[in-house]
Formats: sequence, C-alpha cells, structure tokens
Amino acid sequence: MGHSNPILPHGGRLVNRFLETNKSFDGMTFLDVSNDLRNDIENIADGIFSPLEGFVGKEDFQKIVLRGRLSNDLAWTIPIILDVDEQISIRMKDAREVLLKNNNEYFGLLHVEEVYSLERLSVSKALYKTDDLKHPGVLKISEMNDCLVGGKVDVISRISPSPLRKFRMTPLETRSEIQKRGWHTVVGFQTRNVPHIAHEMVQKAALNIYDGLFLNPLIGKKKQGDFKDELILNAYDSLIRNYYPRDSTVFATLHTEMRYAGPKEAIHHAIMRKNFGCSHFIVGRDHAGVGQYYQPFAAHEIFKDYPDLEIEPIFFPEFYYCKRCLGYSNAKNCPHGLEFREVLSGTKMRKLVSSGEKPAEYLMRPEISKIILSHADPFINTA
Repeated sequence: MGHSNPILPHGGRLVNRFLETNKSFDGMTFLDVSNDLRNDIENIADGIFSPLEGFVGKEDFQKIVLRGRLSNDLAWTIPIILDVDEQISIRMKDAREVLLKNNNEYFGLLHVEEVYSLERLSVSKALYKTDDLKHPGVLKISEMNDCLVGGKVDVISRISPSPLRKFRMTPLETRSEIQKRGWHTVVGFQTRNVPHIAHEMVQKAALNIYDGLFLNPLIGKKKQGDFKDELILNAYDSLIRNYYPRDSTVFATLHTEMRYAGPKEAIHHAIMRKNFGCSHFIVGRDHAGVGQYYQPFAAHEIFKDYPDLEIEPIFFPEFYYCKRCLGYSNAKNCPHGLEFREVLSGTKMRKLVSSGEKPAEYLMRPEISKIILSHADPFINTA
C-alpha cells in the first residue's frame, strides 16, 4: 500500500513557533488582530502551515500569487498575510518586534522583517481568477489595508478552549495518533458542510482501500448561506458516533477561514492535511468553489501542475442515490439516466431546511436531519 514511513511535513519538517518566556513586554508596540488572524497565527505555530514560520514576505508573496509556489519553489498557493494601514506600518518598521494582541490578551510576537504594498487587483485576479466583488475572497482583499507585513511569529499563549475547539488537534497529536494506530495510508477529507449520505459514501469508499480516514471539517469564517460551525461540528460528531468504525477514523477540526479560491485552495487544503500526516486527500467536484467562478473539475486539473506535492489526490466521481439501483452509485458503475438520480445538493438542502422538511433517510441520516431541523437558525446570515 505504498507509504510505510510516516509522511513528512511539507518542506521536510514540522514548524513549531511556540515560545516560553518571562520577558517583560512593557512599553512595546502592539498590534490588535482579529480572531481569524489569531487562528492562523496559531496554525503557523502548530505547523499546520509548515513550512511557513510567519506571514509571507514580498518575494514569497509575489511567487505565490504568480506561480503558486514559494521563492524556494516549494508548492504553496494561498498567501498567509497580515495587512496594516500605513500609519501602523511606519510604527512597526521602527519597532522590529511587535506584540500581538487579541481580545485584550497579549498572545504572541511578530518579528517584522519587511513591509510592502498590496496590489489588490492583480492579487484578486491571480488567486481567484476574477475581480468581481461578489466573490467573497475578492471582497475581502478589496477591504484590506494597503500595507502587508512579512515576518516570523512566536506564540506565547494558546487560544482558550471553547465548545467549537473541543475536537481541535495539532499535527503533532494527529501524527502520533496515526503512528499509534499503525496506519500507513491515511485519507484526508475536507468539508465546510454538514454531511449527507453521498459524502459518507465517498469517505467509506476511501476506507475500503486505505488504512484510516481523517475527517477534518473547516471551522471558521464562511460566506452567507453556509451552515454555521456548531451545526457542522454536532452533525459530524453524531455521524461518527453512529455510523463510523472508531478504530479507522480520526475526527479533528481545522480552524481557518474559507477563502473560496477553488483549485488553488484545493492545493492548500491538501498541504495542510499532509502536515497532519495524511498520505492521500479527497478532492471534491468544485472543491472550495463558489458561484460559477471555476470549472467543476478545475480542482482536479490543478494537481497535474504539482507532481511534487507528496500527498496523493483522490478524485471520486460524484455519488448519488439511484432509484433503479436502489443504492448509492456513481457514473462509473451505474448505467441509469439523470431521471433516476437523486443528489442532495447544498441548495436543495437549504430549501428543505428552510421549509422545515426532513430529507429522505436515504439522502441524510435521521440523526443529522434532526440536529439541523432543531436548530432555530442553521445558516450564516451576514446581511
């Protein structure tokens, strides 16, 4: 089955940017950061974003945007950046070392290496293939400050535990769990949705072939109309307890925001799972897509440009319920026409939920339907 050695982290070693210190921070310049940024700073410190040790500098940034690689040619498609306004950037240049603050807590240090400017339009077009402000990623870039700061980070205190973080694991923990279970092949699954049975069929099809399944839903900022985080968490928790073999599944949450960068984000998602210890990664149809910005299989195509990724993508055809086959099938093994196929798409699911209707049991597990329908307000509404 291939990999007998543990999968090496991206770039060869797992980054660790935690710092124990008794140093006094009196009088230091500080920067207030959002919860989303704090999450990503902790992801850097834990090695989820290995080999990054901080926010990318200008040379790496330009290479990522233009070529989907770091300046040393290592695959990397999503720039992890820190934006500040010009006034703050001048203060930071002078300070060189800046305290990071979030929710009234000093939690880390940023070692300022350089400050450079953000070219919004070219970045949007390169990352998202569009400059349309209806695209959530483009909108986010359009609202950013003009200056970007590159430099390594150190984290001195972790984010406090919370119900949404109770399943979070670090790459050190997932790797030791994988080793303990003696798995040689591990399939990562990324999701930002509550699970329906077609998802389950894809995951279990992978489990027929590989040693273990790493279910890793993304918890963090999403767009309007997506399911809320606590719902995704409760649904997966219930699904795994009721329908998955314990000894071949690891469930952990990934705390970062969705960027909706389609194919480029598919590569980014694969790299993070490689850092967690996965040997394989399931890439969905329209992976990390939004609207009609990307071709349905663009996220499959892009892997051809990254033969050096060292995590193998798995492309399953889409599973659907076939009323003639009386079971879950896909276009590869089922001869019946569209009129016999039932797929529970996100849009269809939203319609059902909004009307208080329960999806059929062959489309969604009753436990999951119950969790969704008992939630007063299951969808993100930022309007």
